[in-house]
Amino acid sequence: MNKLLQIFRIREIRNKVFYVLAILVVFRVAANIPIPGIDALKLKSFFETNQFLGLLNLFSGGALSHLSLIMLGLSPYITAVIVMQLLTMIFPKMEQLYKEEGERGRQKFNQYGRLLTVPFALLQGYGMLALFRNQGVVVISSFFETMLILVTITAGTVFLMWLGELISEKGIGNGVSLLIFAGIVAGFPTHLRQTLATYDPSQIPSYIGFLAIALLVIVGVIIITEGRRNIPVSYAKRVRGNKVYGGVSTYLPLNVNPAGVIPIIFAISFLMFPGMIGGFLQHSSTPWLASAASFLVGLFNKQGLTYIVVYFVLVVLFTYLYTAVTFDPKNVSENLQRMGGFVPGIRPGKPTSDFLFFILNRVLLIGALFLGLVAVIPTIVQNMTGITSFAVGGTSVLIVVSVVLETMRQVESQLTMRDYDGF
Repeated sequence: MNKLLQIFRIREIRNKVFYVLAILVVFRVAANIPIPGIDALKLKSFFETNQFLGLLNLFSGGALSHLSLIMLGLSPYITAVIVMQLLTMIFPKMEQLYKEEGERGRQKFNQYGRLLTVPFALLQGYGMLALFRNQGVVVISSFFETMLILVTITAGTVFLMWLGELISEKGIGNGVSLLIFAGIVAGFPTHLRQTLATYDPSQIPSYIGFLAIALLVIVGVIIITEGRRNIPVSYAKRVRGNKVYGGVSTYLPLNVNPAGVIPIIFAISFLMFPGMIGGFLQHSSTPWLASAASFLVGLFNKQGLTYIVVYFVLVVLFTYLYTAVTFDPKNVSENLQRMGGFVPGIRPGKPTSDFLFFILNRVLLIGALFLGLVAVIPTIVQNMTGITSFAVGGTSVLIVVSVVLETMRQVESQLTMRDYDGF
């Protein structure tokens, strides 16, 4: 409470908070302006039966479920950023631009990501419009109308990306994360209203059990998000002229969950393909094909045991895969050696790289298993309690908790800086 009062006492931080809130209001207004030609009833029923679109709706801040001007949300931008990061592993020049050319190189790298967002948004937008038109959700009468809507929703994605960068530049916290956070939080009143509308006194034990599990999940996410394995690092003393450099000891932090929610996104994207293909082929005129499609849909039913097991395994595998792409023990070892640092008791070079790889794999096992559990626990809780109107999604909890913790850290750092200035 004392820190909260300090935020509003300091004019500069107070202005940043109000600036962020103003941009979030603009975002929520844009998320509720729909494109023309929507059948609302078909739209609602279609989203209730498609979990992959539910995930995309999560990253659009609820805008996709309304088919609003910003219906694509930040999904094309996130895809572009992931593709750019993967390209650094393939092309040495991209890696040099991102890691070795300093701030200017990172700005150019980010600009490439922004430019790549536009074709991804056009491609995803066209796919979405074709899907909704085939399902009868959207009625589009001409090619010109299709192109007009496509350009509009692509511009909406670019507008949303710009809002996120404004928050990062002039406000507090990461803009993209805060926009996704705002979209998730905005859906809570609707879920709560549905829960109250379907309230049944006989389900009170189920509600209590559901809340207890939800609190345990939140606490677990905080522990894993904040969890780190600190590897001690020492720097040798170096004499230059009359000055002595180095001779200090610090540590290299390895996060228990360095991949964030990316493995869950990859796993759901991969897992939804069999169900989507089966859904399209269920009405085939060929009997054996329709039968195989129905079996595929039943096998990957999101309430079934097969779905839960495969989902869990994929999340664990993608956690290791994504961490291998983004964290290179060999590169870290070389940087330490270049700066005169070493892990006590471990020789520099390849032994240090092997040691980091050894520690990372064992720490990551805990993070991967927990991430897989968080991903499947909403389905397990729904099956145990029978409550589906107010489900705590594992991905939603991860994003909300991570964003809150990161924003709190940034606010505290700014308050600490001003305490030092006053001192």
